[in-house]
Formats: sequence, C-alpha cells, structure tokens
Amino acid sequence: MSWQPSPPSLAKAKQAPISTVPPSYMQAHHLRNFRSYASRGLEMSRLLISAWDIPGRCDIRTMTHVINAHLRRHDTYRSWFEHTEGDRYVRRTINKANDIQFVATQHGELTTQSQWRDHLLATPSPLEWDCFRFSIIQRADHFTFCVAIDHLHCDAMFVGVAFAEIHLMYMALVGGGAPLRLAETGSYHDYCTRQQEHLAGLTLDSPVIRAWAEFFESNDGSLPKFPLPLGDTSAPCEMMGVRLLDERQTLAFESACLSAGARFCGGVLAMSAVAEHELTGTDEYHAIVPIDIRRTQTDFMTTGWFTGFVPVTVPATGSSFGEIVKAAQECFDSGRELAEVPLDRVLELVPWLRKGQWGAPLLFYLDAGIPPLSALANCHVEGLHARLCHDGGMMGQIDVRVNRFEKETQLTVLFPNNPVARESVTRYAETLKAAYVRVAEGREVMPARRHNGSQLHLAYSRRAYEPATAVPPLTTWRTG
Repeated sequence: MSWQPSPPSLAKAKQAPISTVPPSYMQAHHLRNFRSYASRGLEMSRLLISAWDIPGRCDIRTMTHVINAHLRRHDTYRSWFEHTEGDRYVRRTINKANDIQFVATQHGELTTQSQWRDHLLATPSPLEWDCFRFSIIQRADHFTFCVAIDHLHCDAMFVGVAFAEIHLMYMALVGGGAPLRLAETGSYHDYCTRQQEHLAGLTLDSPVIRAWAEFFESNDGSLPKFPLPLGDTSAPCEMMGVRLLDERQTLAFESACLSAGARFCGGVLAMSAVAEHELTGTDEYHAIVPIDIRRTQTDFMTTGWFTGFVPVTVPATGSSFGEIVKAAQECFDSGRELAEVPLDRVLELVPWLRKGQWGAPLLFYLDAGIPPLSALANCHVEGLHARLCHDGGMMGQIDVRVNRFEKETQLTVLFPNNPVARESVTRYAETLKAAYVRVAEGREVMPARRHNGSQLHLAYSRRAYEPATAVPPLTTWRTG
C-alpha cells in the first residue's frame, strides 16, 4: 500500500503559477546535480528513506488523514521546479494547501526485497512535483511505515518532524484520543526569500567571503580531500559502520571534552584530526562540517533543507587531547557564521577557487538526544525498529557520520563501492575508533607507535551486517 497524489492534485500542480520565491541555494545545487547525473545515464543519490514499525493493522482512513495533514502543513510540498534557459530553475507553487490530496493505492503482495527496493526507488525525480511517497508493508501483528522523500524538500531533521506528525498523531487518533497539539511551523518559502536577500548583499570584500576564500587557499585553492585513496569514485554508494564507543565510554569521552572547555562536537573534530595525522602525518586537519542553520523555534518544526557548511581547520599535533579539542571547538564555534553562505555563492564571488573533481568529504555529527530527532530516538516503544536507509545511488563525496545515541556512539561512512575505497575506509574506521577509545580510557591521545595496519573487528559492517543491496540501512535505532 502506498499514498500517491490524486489526479486532481496532479492537475493542480501542473497548472501551478510561477512563484517569485527562488529555490534555496541547496535546492538549485541539487537540481543541477540531478540533471548532470541524468545526462550521463547515472543514478544520483537523492532520497531520504526512513521506516519504523507500528503495531496492529493499518487504519487506512486515519493514516490517509495524517499524511495529508502533514503535507498541507509544510509549504515546501506545494512547490516544484521548472528548468529554464541559463540553467536556471523557477518555482511553481500550488496556491491552496488543501489542493494537495494523497490517496491510498493498493499494490498487492511484494514478496522480495528487490520488489520493495524498486518500489521505493520509483519515487518521482526532483524535477516532478510529487517527489515524495509514503508506503506500508502489512504484516501479521504490525505494519512497517516508510517515507521516501527527495532531498529537495528535506534534511536530517525531517525524520524527527515526520515521526511526531505522522507516527505520534496516528497513534493518538487510532487510540481514540484527540489530535495532538503540534507546535507552530514556519515557512520554507520565507527562508528561501531571506537567504536570497542576504546573499545578494555580499561582495568579495565581505568578511565571510574572505574567510571562505582563505580556507580554500589553505587547501591549494580547492576543498579538502579524504586522506586515503578511494579508487573509482563513479561506483554506487556503499556503507560501513562501527560502534566507536559504548555507553560508559561515551560519557567518559564527553567528560574529557567538557574538562577541556569543549563540547562533544569539538571532540568529534579533534578525533578526526588525530586520525588523519596518524594516517598521513599531516599537522593540520581541514574539514567541511554540515550543520543545521535553523534559528527560530518555528524553523525547527519546519520541513525543508536548512543545511550550511562550516569550514574547520584544526592543529593535529597538540601536546594533549585538551589542547587539540579546545582548538577544534574554538574554530568550529567561530566559523558557524560562515554556514550561512553556501559554497556555490562563494564560487560565484571568487571564481578562481574550485571545488575539485570530486566533492570534499563531509563530516557530520548528529546527537539523537536533541529535538526533534529525540522524539524518534528516545521513543521507548517495544518493537519500533526505526531505521534510516540509503538509496544506493552515486554520491558526489564521501560522508563520515558520527552519531551519538543514548547507549553508544556510532560511526557510519558512505563511500564508493569498490575494493580500494573499502580497504581505505576500513583502515580509517579502525584508526578513528582507536583514537576515541584512547581518550575515553584516559590514555594519551596520540598512540605510542604509528598505525601498523592491524585489523580491527568492526561492530558491524556491510559485509558482516547483511548482504549488500541498493537500499542499505544507514543507522538502526533499536528502541525495544
């Protein structure tokens, strides 16, 4: 069973008038990348896929109501983009939220994993209005609810918002309760307008542009690279994960960060700097850190793509963990203002800079204990089995994700699926884990001797965890 737009809704979308609201820089970049990949016959990674289990038999009428309420609540779902001359995109917007009507569609029995994968990957492209789908798999005593949404309309915060507005609302209604009172949401369209106005006022002499240019120039006019070889970067995406720290070690690591006047996120940067120094001997670590740039309470309840990048430079050879982590934290905090300036705007104003042939590695830090993700991660429902999935498409860069949960800290790395990259990522994960453990156990941050290539047993990996598929799980939150 899936929910798709009704024919009248599709007609309304097709007839939607042109809006004066520009796409955000992230949206425009995503659309250009999609067209570029498609022109070469390649599948770009573009979907955020989240799933969790719900007890009982799905009440289709109630779920239909909840899904439509969610879609009508967020104005980003009312838009689609049309490609025009000059590689530009204009927004078309459905005027009335109530013109959005998704209806349940029966698909029959899907008996294989590949059928389910194909169903999810059939979600329309970002050049179509309805590039989001909701589906269920009914089982004997529960059903699995799954949402697949193109990145055009969302970022990681979407998972927590969707869980609250869909799962918690559904459970309240089927339980005979009143609808939940949801916090006020903002407007992603308003954000796009504010962003355009702010960025239009920047020049080559603006302090934030000069700071970005200095970061590029410290990397020979380009962006940082992953410290180890990656082989054929045109290969589809693969995933590898490892538990960096258990619950006790996570608390000990955080305590070490706080004692040095830093936070957990500063520790993540410091450990990456130490690991890269071990692997390459570099004395300075450069990274691009994606962060959420929502600023108001209503922004945090708004579905949209509110992501910016912080450039970070960390000295990797301090005399102690405290020295390295404090420097990392100060650099990150002082650079947060730069996240308001997209890389594409920097390159517009400083055209002699370059991104490089392949995208810079991105270092993500996610704390699942912070709203709105905490609504999902800390919902102690037996058998919830919440998980995020990846669509298996090609990525423009390698992603290194450090996720802090209640019981552990995890590392997930997304990389091109080839033997060279797999060997490099295994070595990288081994080195990084060892650095985290040394700090958590109160030992010297730098090892007594350099990395000797010994193999570490990963807590889970693509090969040990499950067979590779086009939709591999990124993270599994077990709440029962």
